[in-house]
Amino acid sequence: MKTILQRFLPDEMRGQKSLPGVAPCAPDDWLRVDDAYAAQMSYRLELLEQREEAVLWLDPAALPAAQEVLQEALKILPGKGFVVSDDEVRCPDGRRVKIMPDDPLRTLGALVQEDICILEKRNDEHVLTGAFLCFPANWRLAEKAGRPLTDIHVPVPEYDTDIARRVQRLFDGVQVGRPLWRFNRLAYVEADLHQPRKKREHGIPSFIRSERQCIIRMPQTQAVIFTIHTWTVPNTAD
Repeated sequence: MKTILQRFLPDEMRGQKSLPGVAPCAPDDWLRVDDAYAAQMSYRLELLEQREEAVLWLDPAALPAAQEVLQEALKILPGKGFVVSDDEVRCPDGRRVKIMPDDPLRTLGALVQEDICILEKRNDEHVLTGAFLCFPANWRLAEKAGRPLTDIHVPVPEYDTDIARRVQRLFDGVQVGRPLWRFNRLAYVEADLHQPRKKREHGIPSFIRSERQCIIRMPQTQAVIFTIHTWTVPNTAD
């Protein structure tokens, strides 16, 4: 268990429990770098080394979508403090990461703070076809891999049939070059970012965990990418 804290939440994520619905996101703003970058990346790489089966999964059929999201990310990274060359990336913490087109999610997982989920349309629903997920909040990748949106949200009491239809329309409607975003905020007793199982927490909720979630349409494969950037701050920070 690790405690990795940011100094503060972004301005647009303060002062309210969550964003009502979703809002437009700038085309290059689905990836961010904050003051916890080095610490979060160190933890991500540790989890990848020690628990790869829990944090990385890709349906072989989704390789083109994963390769596309890597290429789209590489276009954005120079504006975020990265130096991108033909075969490697120098990160803001000084690491050099080899670009592996045949292993795109592993490459992305070593570059960005965001957890990245790939959802592709199968019949009437979007299905989770790949993910690099190091910082889950009470869900496990192995239980959601290959499943549609309705199954992914089965344990969520508020996720009724009406909400399921609305979420599916949202994923159907997001347009290339016009990402969407939302956020949530919850109080936690423990600050650990890797919480795949729901815990019965006892004690004072000393930390606020807030996820900035973006929804992005890929231009070629038409896959929808769901990114999660997690902030954890002291409960009094806001």
